[in-house]
Amino acid sequence: MRTGIRAATNVLKALVLLGGFAALLTALGWWLGGVGVAALFALAGLLMAGTAWWYGPRILLASVGARELPLAEAPALHTTAERLAGLVGVARPRLFVLPDGHPRALAVGRGGAAWLALSQGLLGLLPPAELEGVLAHELARARHRELVIETPVVLVSGWLVEASRIGGFLERALLFVLGPVAASVVHVLLSPRRVLAADALAAAASGTPHGLADALVRLENAQELVRFRASPVTEPLYVVNPFPDEGIAALFETHPAIGERVERLRALDPEWRERLLADEG
Repeated sequence: MRTGIRAATNVLKALVLLGGFAALLTALGWWLGGVGVAALFALAGLLMAGTAWWYGPRILLASVGARELPLAEAPALHTTAERLAGLVGVARPRLFVLPDGHPRALAVGRGGAAWLALSQGLLGLLPPAELEGVLAHELARARHRELVIETPVVLVSGWLVEASRIGGFLERALLFVLGPVAASVVHVLLSPRRVLAADALAAAASGTPHGLADALVRLENAQELVRFRASPVTEPLYVVNPFPDEGIAALFETHPAIGERVERLRALDPEWRERLLADEG
């Protein structure tokens, strides 16, 4: 799918999701109490939809404890991100840092703007070439407007999961119902192909597929060594899935296997093995 068509499709998906969410709340209000309650629910739905669109990035970054990374604190990282943004064809991103040792990166955004959050663990783990690959992948998602749909999808799904908490002693039963509903929203609107498309664009922008490929392998190995806890609803936002493939987390998995992603990236440079053997020889 061409970049322009993909971007337009994602914007349309976001509008349909938010409009549908408001419409469903209106219908629920009508069912509960007629026109008066429906009007209140419609207003609440429109406010929530507007919040997801305009403030979704801020809400999600705050939920994971990210703080903005000033230019003076990491000038080289800002310079690299700005250069890659120019190559990908998006605006300079805002950078945030996650103050913990789990190596991960996530992106949120609205329109063509990207807000990237990198953990201290990731910044300390990845060498420059691999870090460039990760940054390019996140910026590629902004170019395809994937962040436009991923951000509200994660928020709406998170609201559905959190709604189970109002059930008191029925919380577990409600989660059993609402968890799969939220996961269905995620899988209907977010395809694993979006990750593969971002990988390919990142490889083209950074000039090599191997930086990102090596980063994916390193992150997969490192994640087994560091404990991580967060809402599994946020899985679509990360460069790799940081959650174990079990329990409720398995419902929200949208990333292809690391092995498949690495194989596709290596295939973009089919002669890399020969060059590696020549260098070693």
